Amino acid sequence: MMKALRQEWFSNVRNDLLAGLVVALALIPEAIAFSIIAGVDPKVGLYASFSIATVTAFLGGRPGMISAATGAMALLMVTLVKDHGLEYLLAATVLTGVLQILAGMLRLGALMRFVSRSVITGFVNALAILIFMAQLPELIGATWEVYAMVAAGLAIIYLFPYVTKAVPSPLVTILVLTAVTMVLGLDIRTVGDMGQMPDTLPVFLLPDIPLNLETLEIIFPVSATLAVVGLLESLMTAAIIDDLTDSTSNKNRECVGQGVANITTGFMGGMAGCAMIGQSVINVKSGGRGRLSTLVAGIFLLLMVVFANDWVAQIPMAALVAVMIMVSIGTFNWASIRNLRDHPLWANVVMLSTVIVVVATHDLAKGVLVGVLLSGFFFANKVGKVLYVGSLSMDEGRLRAYVVTGQVFFASADRFVGAFDFKEVIERVRIDVSRAHFWDITAVSALDKVVIKFRREGTEVEVVGLDEASATMVDRFAVHDKPEAVEQLMGH
Repeated sequence: MMKALRQEWFSNVRNDLLAGLVVALALIPEAIAFSIIAGVDPKVGLYASFSIATVTAFLGGRPGMISAATGAMALLMVTLVKDHGLEYLLAATVLTGVLQILAGMLRLGALMRFVSRSVITGFVNALAILIFMAQLPELIGATWEVYAMVAAGLAIIYLFPYVTKAVPSPLVTILVLTAVTMVLGLDIRTVGDMGQMPDTLPVFLLPDIPLNLETLEIIFPVSATLAVVGLLESLMTAAIIDDLTDSTSNKNRECVGQGVANITTGFMGGMAGCAMIGQSVINVKSGGRGRLSTLVAGIFLLLMVVFANDWVAQIPMAALVAVMIMVSIGTFNWASIRNLRDHPLWANVVMLSTVIVVVATHDLAKGVLVGVLLSGFFFANKVGKVLYVGSLSMDEGRLRAYVVTGQVFFASADRFVGAFDFKEVIERVRIDVSRAHFWDITAVSALDKVVIKFRREGTEVEVVGLDEASATMVDRFAVHDKPEAVEQLMGH
């Protein structure tokens, strides 16, 4: 226990502290921007980012992952805030947390195993594109000074590590470009132009709403959507950070951690949030690995916006744009472009469909859902074709022995039925299914159809070799051995 605690918290102290500082600086403008998207005061997003990062540092299932207010969640809040106001959003945030804790207790994190590698790759590439697109408003129609600052920022980010890796290059970029802006007095957008910084610490408060069924009807649909999207983005991000750090995470613990974080946030005047792939990648690329980096990011964020807001307000947006462009380049899976020629067509279709839907809708849940459904369709189609039914004439032509090999389920049931010759004049048929497995009611129904069709032709049928699981399904749902059911079917 103590060894695991030391490993998660204190095995990488120096890098975690520096990476946390970089992340805190990059979180500030994003939290403000997401607050504006949701239609609430900037402090709602900033308090949320502090609260969620701090709580998940202790309770999350993925050390080194950054959770805070996010754009994906902010987009889902717009209508609720516009129609009912901030207090209802805070209540919805608390309910979101409750639903996420229930998901963790029901071990729904295990559902991640149904998300294929192609879907994860598509998700990552779509997020990289969205992160880059989010920087375009800062660049389109900007002055040459902005472009020069962004170019200088990217040069520092990629070249400074050749000088030393002791200090994260994104942190150096932010400090240098801020100093240049202040010394030269450049007239470019800064963090201070994004919105008013809070000047007080958050306090515990109960949402000022009527506690009745009508309130629940208003907030529950929003909370349910926030819970699903939040967990989806968090679990996908956890899987990506697992790959980047070559380590594992506890998905069910992450669900509970996100839930507790959102409940805490709702009571502290913050909006619902979840894991952020961009900030998590910044953390990892800056050397952050442990829980300390997440905790430091949350605490530094609060300290800077409350006690050093005059200094933070001076940070040029160009510096943060450069950092986020670095994130989008680092996040994109460039190997997936090269692999388009080598990977199967179905894998490419799943990956590209996920990218297109996410980028077109800005909705991560829809993209992943499309990817998972397509993966399931292609898998079922592929497995459904792996079915072979051979036959052999025996006992001087009086017996036809069929041998079934493969998986019989909804996608292969028609192939199974079509493999038998019902018009052959023969006394007996034996169907050997010892090399097959019947998976669902459709498969059992197909077996019924085959047996009953043969019996209609006056042929005696024997089914042999059912494995235990298939036999249980057949005993429970098949009708070919139940005379009254067969009569009813044949009557129809």
